[in-house]
Order: sequence, then C-alpha cells, then structure tokens
Amino acid sequence: MTQRAGYHTVTPYLVCKGASEAITWYVRQLGAVELYRLNMPDGSLAHAEFQIGDSRFMISDEIPSMGILSPHSLSGSAVSLNLYVSDCDATFAAMLAAGAEQVSEVKDQFHGDRSGKLRDPFGHLWHVATNHDPVDDAEVVRRFKAMVSGG
Repeated sequence: MTQRAGYHTVTPYLVCKGASEAITWYVRQLGAVELYRLNMPDGSLAHAEFQIGDSRFMISDEIPSMGILSPHSLSGSAVSLNLYVSDCDATFAAMLAAGAEQVSEVKDQFHGDRSGKLRDPFGHLWHVATNHDPVDDAEVVRRFKAMVSGG
C-alpha cells in the first residue's frame, strides 16, 4: 500500500483564510467530521483533516511566505470539487443560506446528474450533485456530442 489507511490515492488539500471557520462551516453544511487539527502557537491552523462521506480532506490556513494561498488571495480557484448528496436541491439551498454564492443554478445535466455550482464563503467551488439517471461513459459521450452538435 502506498498511502496511509483511510486515504484514497488523491486527497484534496484546501487552503483557506480562516481554515478553522471553514471546518465549522463544512461540518454544519456538508456533514463533515473533523478528524484532527494541528494549531500553530499563534493560533493559525497548520494542518487539519476532515471527512465528508468516504472522502478525506486536508486543510490549512494560508502561509503566504511559503506561497500557500487561498482562493481569496488568488482571486479565484482553478479547481472545483464535486459533492454527491442525496438531495442536491436541499443541500444547495442550505449552503446558499449559509453564505455560499451561486455560480450556476441547479438543473438536470446531460451526464445524468442534477447539479449546480457554488462558491463557499472561503472561495472554494463546489458542484453539488445527485445522480438521477445512471448512465455509462459511452452514453455520457453520446449525449455530449448530441448537445454540442445541436442534435
């Protein structure tokens, strides 16, 4: 085994201004479970880990002197996270009510998910989704081609 027990091959690592507040927000909005945290003497968060469903996340505060910056400092994020939930409409609405910003509305997608995209208060982008039409990869490709060709 190449990774520690409980980890997948790839683990998202979020950097936030206010990582402790972010953990609290993810616990309330996404049902995250905090696993542990390592605080610096100044109170900043050097590293913490939490889990949503079967997915583990790492998180820390910014450390500008080391080039570790949050989406707020970078004026955006090049990465988004896809989150499957049992009711994307309800989860999306609750996240908006708790301070997230809508990027795209929740709607049925060609790939079989109902999903919408939002930016959490810490600048991270989330696609909140519920699969309602299970399709295989070939069907996703077929539907995409039909969509972009107008047919």
